[in-house]
Amino acid sequence: MSHSVEDIKSESKRLRGSLLESLADPVTGALRESDQTLIKYHGSYQQDDRDIRDERRRQKLEPAYQFMIRTRTPGGVVTPEQWLKLDAIATRYANHSLRITTRQAFQFHGVIKRELKATMQAINAALIDTLAACGDVNRNVLVAANPLESRAHAQVQAWAARLSEHLLPNTRAYYEIWLDEERVAGSGEEDEPIYGATYLPRKFKIGFAVPPVNDVDVFANDLGFIAILEDGELAGFNLVIGGGMGATHGDPETYPRIGNVVGFLTPEQLLDVATAVVTTQRDYGNRELRKRARFKYTIDDHGLALIVQQIESRAGVSLQPARAFVFEHNGDRYGWVEGEDGRWHLTLHLFAGRIADRANAPHLTGLREIANVHRGEFRMTANQNLVIAGVPASERERIDALVHSHGLDSGQHLGSALARAAVACVALPTCGLAMAEAERYLPDFTAKLEPLLDKHGLRDAPILLRISGCPNGCSRPYLGEIALVGKAPGRYNLMLGADHRGQRLNTLYRENITEPEILAALDPLLGRYAGERETGEGFGDFLHRSGIVALPPYPTHRQIALELHA
Repeated sequence: MSHSVEDIKSESKRLRGSLLESLADPVTGALRESDQTLIKYHGSYQQDDRDIRDERRRQKLEPAYQFMIRTRTPGGVVTPEQWLKLDAIATRYANHSLRITTRQAFQFHGVIKRELKATMQAINAALIDTLAACGDVNRNVLVAANPLESRAHAQVQAWAARLSEHLLPNTRAYYEIWLDEERVAGSGEEDEPIYGATYLPRKFKIGFAVPPVNDVDVFANDLGFIAILEDGELAGFNLVIGGGMGATHGDPETYPRIGNVVGFLTPEQLLDVATAVVTTQRDYGNRELRKRARFKYTIDDHGLALIVQQIESRAGVSLQPARAFVFEHNGDRYGWVEGEDGRWHLTLHLFAGRIADRANAPHLTGLREIANVHRGEFRMTANQNLVIAGVPASERERIDALVHSHGLDSGQHLGSALARAAVACVALPTCGLAMAEAERYLPDFTAKLEPLLDKHGLRDAPILLRISGCPNGCSRPYLGEIALVGKAPGRYNLMLGADHRGQRLNTLYRENITEPEILAALDPLLGRYAGERETGEGFGDFLHRSGIVALPPYPTHRQIALELHA
């Protein structure tokens, strides 16, 4: 008998359910149905290999069940020692690859059920956990990977880490099930002052941006903080609420949404304000209709003014007028950059965030060797790239030699600027929601698109491409100047017209079309852009100025504006 997600949460004994029994069942590689929901709160999804699903069905075998595990790594920062341990986990338990997600976490793929607990324990031994990396709770907190403002980055990172810890569930289920900690009095009835007995109506995402780079796409998050730096010091944050990328094809009740800037707060007010936002969503979010349960719909259903009033009342804070900020772009910049502290930071391009050993590109081995000598930190970016951060000038030559000898520099020198900035979700074969290819298709599609870029002299034009295997939008496709959103195998919706700052959504240009049709549609548009663009004008901005693409028709679309304190 199927139960609603709300019922499963309510009856779960604070996220325990029957996970221990499911894990101990030797007959199947799967978990019980309700436990497939609960394990998400512990940082894992049950999946199966869809490439071989039909063949296994013909052989009367159950699907090739496996588990994806996602880390909770606020800001995507790990030490070299942690990197080495995660590398060992990928090699021992997973599919010999690490994957950097668009939320600055690691994902392990291909872990089987009988090794799931050992994998979780190994991750914990690296002083990293997976608690609340998935599920109807706050997930991994994004932080700008900006290497220029070294002191400010450290401050923002520290606040993000504090917030991540503050918003963790109180349940001890994770520690009992995976780390064999003893049950204590009150187990299964722990007080959850922030989340309550049924947690949030849907997942919740937070991002911290440091202008002038919007690399975390702060307006795509349920809750965003834009760092305001004055004379090099962190003065506070502009508060952004109500962003979200998820949608359902053909359902007008669902849509992507840009967040609203609603005011300014000091760093000392951050934890109280964030708690107020989360509890407002807990109490006002839609628990009857799951597809309308994200915070963006709560704001639209109840009105922005009421939600802000609730936040201020619950936090005991009066938001100040939002302060001025400017974003220049939402991408990563590759190569070496010197921070204000005199240390150097090297950003590497990693295709779709996948780190593996391939012919002529032993990236997993190369980063293992770098981790053995590096004394700074690694920072994952929200664009699935990697920063080798905090390198003394005297160590640059050694790092460069290791990068070059393992082909880790190939991504930022080969192909077009479009290919180097492109982002894709995992999609097939493991994601159960995928309707079309994304990560595996990205190199093929960019290879087909690059002759058109060359034809029109646009190889170096920084056009933002994103591909998603379904409309749920893990790769933030609705913020792409060009985006493909999967409809069926080999068929996509072509979305056009976002900007390169992450401040405007794109809109549907052609629906449910194939690769030849996509390329045929883009060819004349790229030609017009090459011939008619103004100096410094982005592709998405050109499409709007020329009247080719209208502003998004979503009923909640708002330009980024200081609406309450104009």
